[in-house]
Amino acid sequence: MAQNAELLELLHRIHRQLADLRDRQERGPRQVRAREANVAKLRAESTATLEAVKQAKLASDRKQLDLKANEQRIADWRVKLNSCNSNKEYQTMTEQIAAAEMAGSVLADEILEVMEKIDQLEASVGEVKSRVEAAKGDLAKFRDAVAEEGQRIAGDIARLEAELVEAEKRLPAEFRDDYRRVIRAKGAEGMARMESGVCEGCGQQVTLNMQNHLLLGKPGFCTACGRLLYKGER
Repeated sequence: MAQNAELLELLHRIHRQLADLRDRQERGPRQVRAREANVAKLRAESTATLEAVKQAKLASDRKQLDLKANEQRIADWRVKLNSCNSNKEYQTMTEQIAAAEMAGSVLADEILEVMEKIDQLEASVGEVKSRVEAAKGDLAKFRDAVAEEGQRIAGDIARLEAELVEAEKRLPAEFRDDYRRVIRAKGAEGMARMESGVCEGCGQQVTLNMQNHLLLGKPGFCTACGRLLYKGER
């Protein structure tokens, strides 16, 4: 009967190893997708920054055209000052020139602000581009590493699955259906060792009747969590 407990412990070990390998097999591609999403995000940020530079330069060009037009108006009005026919007309034109000069001063300040913004944005463009290139390099290396590890994991899974098939053949016929049912429902979590009268799966005390059953090397089920129990070697 002790052979049954040893067999269940072996089966449990194989199922846990397979569960771990399959988790790693799925985790790698998820991490690759996360890095791909990061690269796409950085590319979008780079595109948005380039567009912001473009719009800032267009705004600067418009303001500079407005400033030139304003300066030309002021120059024209200064010429006309000499031909004013009255003090009132002269005063009006002088006030227009003063208002235009004030507007020009504001425009010049705005142009300087836009130029500073363009410098900052262009610096950001270089920074984001560097981050994109770094992320692309990291993605390529990580993708290769995941592919290489995936091949190793696939080989380990195939080996363990073959071991599992051979081990399952040794299960007593009368117990095979119960074993398959619990594994189908819970996988490796469907089995647990009993140590010191406690189910290691849920931490609950195993009934004395079940303890005696397991001590004889017979498998049973935890009444608290439903796991398939076996007596460990410790």
